[in-house]
Amino acid sequence: MVSDFFYPNFGGVENHIYQLSQCLMSMGHKVVVVTHSYGDCRGVRYLTNGLKVYYLPRLPFYQQASFPTLLGWARLLRVICLRERASLLHGHQAFSTMALEAAINARSLGLKVVFTDHSLFGFADPASIVLNKILKAVLADVHAVICVSHTSKENTVLRACLRPDSVYVIPNAVDASQFTPDPRVAWPSDPESEEVVLVVLCRLVYRKGVDLLGLVLPPLLARHPRLRVLVGGDGPKRKLLEKVVSDHGLGDRVALCGAVQHEHARDFMVRGHVFLNASLTEAFCMALVEAAAAGLVVVSTAVGGVPEVLPPDLIVLAEPSAEGLLVGA
Repeated sequence: MVSDFFYPNFGGVENHIYQLSQCLMSMGHKVVVVTHSYGDCRGVRYLTNGLKVYYLPRLPFYQQASFPTLLGWARLLRVICLRERASLLHGHQAFSTMALEAAINARSLGLKVVFTDHSLFGFADPASIVLNKILKAVLADVHAVICVSHTSKENTVLRACLRPDSVYVIPNAVDASQFTPDPRVAWPSDPESEEVVLVVLCRLVYRKGVDLLGLVLPPLLARHPRLRVLVGGDGPKRKLLEKVVSDHGLGDRVALCGAVQHEHARDFMVRGHVFLNASLTEAFCMALVEAAAAGLVVVSTAVGGVPEVLPPDLIVLAEPSAEGLLVGA
């Protein structure tokens, strides 16, 4: 498994790689994860059930994606593959430079290569044009491509000019036993007079709809006097939420709780009654499945692969706008 995104960083890709590795190990396969160092987390570490992780000395330069070198770490990857007797390399995420470079280098070593794309990207802006050209070149020589939703498959097929029959859809999954409802938290019998807690748990970045959330919170709280909001997660958009809370005097009703480790995600979610996802783009949002398993009412913007995630009776879909979210919530 190769990606720039892995623990201790928090997110859907990181959790996906970890859970997939654990499942493969339980089936008798040997799995090794290769990522870049995170602060003091460098060298070789062992996680649950002996999952071996190589934290390599790579320099992250944008949202934990490492600086591209192409052949700069080819020798190191070769040493790891020979030492671990690797037969297959699985890269994750289209904007992970480590995954893209490893896919190229692994083919030169004669390994089979599988690539999983976890996100949706555009076609017109300069960054997307460059990334799509790179993705087309890299995926032209891999054995299989996996996407996490049918919307994601369509997006990847068009961006990388792939044959649709070479791309497989395997939706993300959640171990529901780790996200059981809290029997002590009951839905208010009268939401107008009893407190209702709304939970948000995501990276505080633009594509997760934090700007949209900042627009929605003041009118939503004004409409529902008994509503309280818990926001979990961290990122560059935290300052925007802090300003919204300060400007509208919402400090006693909106709690910015900071980063939440995945092992504590269930405990954070069950503190509330409603889970809100305001993403502007999503290939597949695992937090929606986790929140539904934990017994929360799920409200989300209808973007990307989100309509495929849960059946209609378990999710309220809204237009990705302030007005749409206000109607949905």
